[in-house]
Amino acid sequence: MQPTKISPATLGKLAKLGIHHRADLLLHLPLRYEDETHLAPISTVQPGMNAQVQGIIAHSEVVFRPRRTLVCRLQDNGGELYLRFLNFYPSQQKQLAEGKQIRAVGEVRMGYYGLEMVHPKCRAVDDDTPLQQSLTPIYPTTAGLSQIVLRKLIANALETLPLPDTLPEILLQRLKLAGFADSVRLLHNPAPDTAAVTLENRSHAAWRRIKFDELLAQQLSMRAHHRERGKRIAPELALRHRLTARLIKNLPFALTNAQQKVHAEIGRDLAKPHPMQRLLLGDVGSGKTIVAALAALQAIENGYQAAFMAPTEILAEQHYLKLRDWLEPLGITPVWLSGSLKKKEKQLAAEHISSGETLLAIGTHALFQEKISFRKLGLAIVDEQHKFGVQQRLALRNKGKSSKSVRPEPVEGQDVSEDMVRQAHHERPVDSNEPHQLMMSATPIPRTLAMSYYADLDVSVIDKLPPGRTPVITKLVSDERRDEVFARVRAACLDGQQAYWVCPLIDESEVLQLQTAIETYETLRATFPELNVGLVHGKLDNAEKARVMAAFKANELQLLVATTVIEVGVDVPNASLMVIDHAERMGLAQLHQLRGRVGRGAGQSMCILLYQQPLSELARARLKIIFESNDGFAIAQQDLQLRGPGELLGARQSGVAMLRFADISADEDLLNQARQAADELLRDFPDAARGHLQRWMANKHDYLHA
Repeated sequence: MQPTKISPATLGKLAKLGIHHRADLLLHLPLRYEDETHLAPISTVQPGMNAQVQGIIAHSEVVFRPRRTLVCRLQDNGGELYLRFLNFYPSQQKQLAEGKQIRAVGEVRMGYYGLEMVHPKCRAVDDDTPLQQSLTPIYPTTAGLSQIVLRKLIANALETLPLPDTLPEILLQRLKLAGFADSVRLLHNPAPDTAAVTLENRSHAAWRRIKFDELLAQQLSMRAHHRERGKRIAPELALRHRLTARLIKNLPFALTNAQQKVHAEIGRDLAKPHPMQRLLLGDVGSGKTIVAALAALQAIENGYQAAFMAPTEILAEQHYLKLRDWLEPLGITPVWLSGSLKKKEKQLAAEHISSGETLLAIGTHALFQEKISFRKLGLAIVDEQHKFGVQQRLALRNKGKSSKSVRPEPVEGQDVSEDMVRQAHHERPVDSNEPHQLMMSATPIPRTLAMSYYADLDVSVIDKLPPGRTPVITKLVSDERRDEVFARVRAACLDGQQAYWVCPLIDESEVLQLQTAIETYETLRATFPELNVGLVHGKLDNAEKARVMAAFKANELQLLVATTVIEVGVDVPNASLMVIDHAERMGLAQLHQLRGRVGRGAGQSMCILLYQQPLSELARARLKIIFESNDGFAIAQQDLQLRGPGELLGARQSGVAMLRFADISADEDLLNQARQAADELLRDFPDAARGHLQRWMANKHDYLHA
């Protein structure tokens, strides 16, 4: 059999489905199946059934109530049902004329005339027209590409392409996996006796093989990147205790055991001659910033610069103010860089960074603009890393690769150890180095997600909150009791406390969100004339935003109306009450992040989730979870089950490819097996590993987390 020639127009449509080579057709697997292997007598069908029936068209007419519709009455020996077409061609009307014998496949429902099928799949048949010998696959498709064309192309690929197994026989036997060729053929053409439920829930042995292969390809790709990183060169940043000890001694708190543990893990990585790529996970308020500060100090003490990037100006400025307070007593003055700075301020900051005078630069995406060059970047820190695009994170890391070959020197007047200038380069030119990278996230990531999507990274977890943090009380309150919430806010503020009132994101529209925030601000000002009420939102210019936040932090404002720009980074210990308006519209991770803005002082704090009825099932589930738990990791696990990994990871921006077939929640056993098998293949069967990646990834297996 010869391969089918495919027209350029069809090739373009296939490309929209991710099919670029004929071999890709083999892994374009069905969404579901229709059973055309047997006929159901019309008298036996019931509403809700998907069935194939055959009979004679007893009557066919076009009616115009309520719109132009073709209605046909189909009869067999024992019953009748109606076929109804809202959109039809003259050729269909001719095919469905009275006296024609028709085979129809579709869902049976109760209609105006009785039992009916709406837009069933129909074809004219004879008495001896054979039935299908296998279940009929229904494939994912795109406009202009019919199921018939897809089936023909896939059938041709199955006939003409080889289907060798990429896995060694010893692995297949140990894991009791079905063969690849048998699995692919069965999924494209399942026999009539195949248990339909095992195909629908993807528990059939053929589906398990495909899901295992997909997970294995993902793990192989990431492990290969992890190993490849060991061949690249980074500066060896030894842990020097002089400034580190001083910083720790000056802190108004003691490091927790969890912080000490992850600080040691990061410190060991920084001392290696290969680039660190470590993800630091920690719940809201767990103390990730001080760990990042200690890592930056380790780079600085070795004569290198550090960059600290955050996704929003509010968060970046919070980091800047906090690190400035910690590091200035050590003679290290960070530089703040953001898009909102005046041209001269940006130029001055850029000059300080490129000259090496600035040892720590903190800012937003402005840090990786072309005009910014680092003299000697040793460590790039990225907070809320999933909110940056992969290219943005790469751009910051690449700033270190372009660093000039210079001997590190302390800046005059700064209290920096002489050891800074003794960094050993082992005769390597500095421009062969790339900086270490520390990524941080306050969105806890479930274990299965980290195993699957961050297998190329080293992961550190701060799993304990600092002592003395009182859990925030969470209350669910219907919008009908808004007046009671007003009374609670007034009482708290008159008692010397401060409160947030958070407005929702409405239909993903910044314009509507801004309108809602302004209206809420005006309403609350009128409701609380005795209080100073402030407003902060993403459309304010940064100077005004900073002024409002400073006034709130200084307790000049008792109530702050805000959009979700305060989701991360805001730290006001006296704010002990938060009201989240229309909480049913927000996701679990966002609700947990927002709630983390209170509970930062010594007193008891409260978060009121104000919701509107009626609640959808998903919204009800989210509110129940956030009400019952303060544990970010437990919340993230349940969020994964509710939403899937795509939304939780911010995958569209993260550069992480989503799985097509495997479900990491339901298939954790396969994920564990794939992780172990990946190490075994890379170690003992490198040719098999390459072949497996080629089949599944082709040119798409760059899972590198920038």
